[in-house]
Amino acid sequence: MTATATPAEPVVAVVLAGGTGSRLYPASRSDRPKQFLPLFEASSLLEQTVSRARDVADEVVVVTRASYAEGVHERVPDADVLVEPAGRDTGPALLYATARVDAAFSDPVILALPSDHLVGAGFAAATRRGTEVAAATDRLVTFGVEPTRPETGYGYIEPARRPSATPESDSDADLSDTDAAWAPVESFHEKPDPETAESYVAAGHYWNAGFFAWRPSAFLRAAADSPISGPTAALDAAELPGTLDTEFGAADVEAAFESVDPVSVDYAIFEVADDVAVVPVSFPWDDVGSWDALARVADADDGGNVTAGNVELRTLDAGDNVVAADEAHVSLIGVSDLAVVTWDDRVLVVPKDRAQEVKRLVRRLKANGEF
Repeated sequence: MTATATPAEPVVAVVLAGGTGSRLYPASRSDRPKQFLPLFEASSLLEQTVSRARDVADEVVVVTRASYAEGVHERVPDADVLVEPAGRDTGPALLYATARVDAAFSDPVILALPSDHLVGAGFAAATRRGTEVAAATDRLVTFGVEPTRPETGYGYIEPARRPSATPESDSDADLSDTDAAWAPVESFHEKPDPETAESYVAAGHYWNAGFFAWRPSAFLRAAADSPISGPTAALDAAELPGTLDTEFGAADVEAAFESVDPVSVDYAIFEVADDVAVVPVSFPWDDVGSWDALARVADADDGGNVTAGNVELRTLDAGDNVVAADEAHVSLIGVSDLAVVTWDDRVLVVPKDRAQEVKRLVRRLKANGEF
């Protein structure tokens, strides 16, 4: 099902697919990023994201790095693919995509989505509501997920007030009063310690899931006075093609992107802008950022063990483990609370409560040319 946006205001989904997802090593590697992995279904996380986006958007654009472009084309051949001039995190990537979409469409609304998250029912209605708020208010919109637990692994969004007419369910898309569907953002908060996370949930803060919506004019206005102002000025001076399938290369644009420090869109734009709105959503969501996350999102056996990928698991007095493989028969005896991952010729074993430290390991592997 496609979105019902009017031709004058097409909704264009921009899917971010340039990251690696290093905490899911060894399934995720330098040449096989997290979004290419079929962890829970036959299709990859990227394919699932693009399929969801088509329920909301008139067009879907995937922005990625040059080395991933062929893999993106193979997995989602019906999506437009933009190769960012230089990999500099989500801020510059979304700046480039926004400028290109703005040149190719008449008065579009952009829905920015990560390519590697798990999302449940209610996504289409909720994100459509957010694009309506972005169109009606000309604000930068961030989506705040209603927390289901005090979580230390996510950032939080503090609203200036609670929206007065938040739908009871994200399946309710008929919300005529867009002013009631959002609140100004008071502040953004970094990943908290457990006690602070509990206080955030009690205070009515939302998880920051990394979903956004905006009119290009609002984003480009904010970017002009931000850490990505240099690439913004270069794009503004360039003659951008009117179609997304046209290759675009300009030396001054590439130089501007290469010279900027990597920066997320949160730091570059949202945390400093004064016109940010939060639209609450309650669909099931998880960023599956590390191996311990699988215990939250996958079905467990009688012993609490969960599997992902293509794995045959046998256990003896082993429970509450996460086991993932591309194709392997794995047996566990007398162990618990581990993540056991075998992919290609690599094996990783880590306590689930130290799964975030895989990123530290990957830094060492990269330094040794082993990632």
